[in-house]
Amino acid sequence: VQLQASGGGLVQSGGSLRLSCTSSDLNMDTYSTTWFRQAPGKEREAIGCIAKSDDRIEVEDSLKGRFIVFRDNVENTVYLQMNNLKPEDTGIYSCAADRFHLCTVRGARESDMDYWGKGTQVTVSS
Repeated sequence: VQLQASGGGLVQSGGSLRLSCTSSDLNMDTYSTTWFRQAPGKEREAIGCIAKSDDRIEVEDSLKGRFIVFRDNVENTVYLQMNNLKPEDTGIYSCAADRFHLCTVRGARESDMDYWGKGTQVTVSS
């Protein structure tokens, strides 16, 4: 089973990117999906998620208003829309699917994730 994360790239400060997380093996709406970010020299952290059951969304407090998570069930894809990007948003972004737990950013545990996608690099230039 694989998740595919894509959509990263190089963007100027103030720009936008939309990351995608999809799978040909999983029905994404039966999994809670969490986006993680690992900035250079820092630990990976959860930044946003969408719940499997009720589409409830959580976004890390400092990113609210700029980042949003949503799912397109027709496309079987979870998206991370990132607006007004800043150089400090630079990092490797990964998605992970969790079969049993609901969406939580603060309490997200990597050990709860059942499947991971390979990271996609986001670089924001100043």
